[in-house]
Amino acid sequence: MSFLSKILNKNIRKKMLNAILLPCSRVYGAAVWVRNTMFNMGWIKRTKFKIPVVSVGNVTVGGTGKTPMVEYIIEALYSRYKIGVISRGYKRMTTGFILATDTLSPRDIGDEPFQIFHKFNGLIELAVCEDRVAGIRQLRKIHPELDLILLDDAFQHRKVNPKVNIVLIDYTRLPYEDKLLPLGTLREPVRYVLQSDMVVVTKCPPDITPRDRRMVRENLGLFPSTDLYYSTIRYGDPRPIFPIPGVALASLRDLRPTDAVLCVTGIANHRPFAKYLLGFGANLKVIHYDDHHYYTRADFDEIFETLEELEGQRKFILTTEKDAVKILNNAYYPPEKRDCIFYVPIRIGVLEQEEPAFIDQLVKRIEQHIDLTDAI
Repeated sequence: MSFLSKILNKNIRKKMLNAILLPCSRVYGAAVWVRNTMFNMGWIKRTKFKIPVVSVGNVTVGGTGKTPMVEYIIEALYSRYKIGVISRGYKRMTTGFILATDTLSPRDIGDEPFQIFHKFNGLIELAVCEDRVAGIRQLRKIHPELDLILLDDAFQHRKVNPKVNIVLIDYTRLPYEDKLLPLGTLREPVRYVLQSDMVVVTKCPPDITPRDRRMVRENLGLFPSTDLYYSTIRYGDPRPIFPIPGVALASLRDLRPTDAVLCVTGIANHRPFAKYLLGFGANLKVIHYDDHHYYTRADFDEIFETLEELEGQRKFILTTEKDAVKILNNAYYPPEKRDCIFYVPIRIGVLEQEEPAFIDQLVKRIEQHIDLTDAI
C-alpha cells in the first residue's frame, strides 16, 4: 500500500469516526444545556456559603494545571486566611467524606489531594467528598476557624455557588478550537466560560506575544468584567523519591548525551513534560499510563525491563510529583531500585508583569461585599 493510500485511509477513518461521534456530541451538548438551564432557572438549588468559596476548574477533560493552581493560591494566601480545601478525590478507593490525615494514603483520598495535603501539612485543612456542599458543611463543622474554602475541579459542580469562579484554559488546547465530548475534549460549550470571574490561560510559552494574548481574549469573547491572566509551567530541580544519602541528580543540566532517561508518567497530558526533558540531551524513552494510574507489580516489571534495555553510562527514571506520591507509598516498588528514580516538581508561574495583579485581584474578589441573605 502506498503512502498516499495510507494517508487517505487514515483521513477516511477519521471522517467516519467523526460522523459517528457527532450525533453523540450533540446529544451530550443538549444534556449540558438542560442541566445548566435547570440551575439558571432555580429548579436545582445552588448553595451559597457565608464563608468565601473559590472554585478552580476548567471546561475540558484532562490536565489544565488545576492542582498546581490550587497550590499556587494556597502558597500566596495561607498567611492571610485559614484555608480549607475540598476535592472529589478522583479515583480514590473510598467513598464519602474523608478528612485528610498523616495516616492516609493516595488510595484513601486520591493522588492530587494527597500531594496538596502533604505539601502544605499544618498550613491547611483538606477533605475529599463527592458532594461538595456536604463536604464544605462537614469540614466547617470540624474546623469552624476556617475563613476560606478552595474547591478543586468544581466548575461543573454547580450545586455550590462560589464567591469566585476561576477557570483554567490550556494554551496548547484552546477551547474555541475544540469540540464537545466525545468528539473533542470539551466538558461544556466555550460560552460557559462567561460564567467565570477569572480566567487563567495555562501552559503558555514564556515569550507569548501581546498579539497572541489579544487573539485569545477576542476568541473567548469574555465580558469586560472578567479578569484574564496567562501562566507558564516552571519546573524545579529533580528530587529523589526515596531520600538515600549520597544519591543525587542535583540538576537536569547535569545530564549528558551518554545518559539514559526513562520518563514515566500517569498524568492527563505527558507531552509538555517529555518535551521539557528532551531538551537536556540525554537518551530519552517515555512510558505513559492513564491519568491517576495506580502502579502495579507488572508496571514496575515493565519499567525496569525498559530501563535495562536503554543504552547509557548512567540511567535515571524521571517522573512527576503526582506520580511520586503513588510510587513512594507503593509496596510493589523494588527496594533495590530506589537510587535511580527522581521526580521533577512543577509550579504555576503567572507571567511576571501580571503576578501581583492576579493575587491582589483574587483577594479583592474574595473580600468583596455580597448579599449573604440566603447563605449558610
